[in-house]
Amino acid sequence: MSQRILINGLPVDPAGDVSIVECEPGVYSILQAGASFEIRVTADRIEVDGHPVRYATEDLRQWKRSSALAGAGGRANITAPMPGKVVRILVAVGDMVTAGQGIVVIEAMKMQNELKSPVDGVVSRLAVTENEGVAAGTVLAVVEATTGEAG
Repeated sequence: MSQRILINGLPVDPAGDVSIVECEPGVYSILQAGASFEIRVTADRIEVDGHPVRYATEDLRQWKRSSALAGAGGRANITAPMPGKVVRILVAVGDMVTAGQGIVVIEAMKMQNELKSPVDGVVSRLAVTENEGVAAGTVLAVVEATTGEAG
């Protein structure tokens, strides 16, 4: 999967007997365990049966500044785009970082990849250590956007 959906900061994957049908552009019918839900999606909002839901999406193929981060309350998760090994951590918790600044270096397929912050902010969490193996999609670090900067 090249994209991952986060709801309230946690990854969500449809499971089990879920049926998802797009009724019209941006409107989906979800059937799960006998329950029916209508989901409406716009560029900056998701509503489930008329109730707004906080969400963010992560494009695991590349890192770019995205307005989707604003939906996550200004929090940017830095995730591994592929399985690999953490070879360097370039920041510490509490460090101020700028958009495009290196956060973590992972090695995959004999190549080192520097993963960068998509926002200006403060490193609030480092979820890995050097020499640790990681799977694709693993959260490596979290940056909290500063002064409303979220995309």
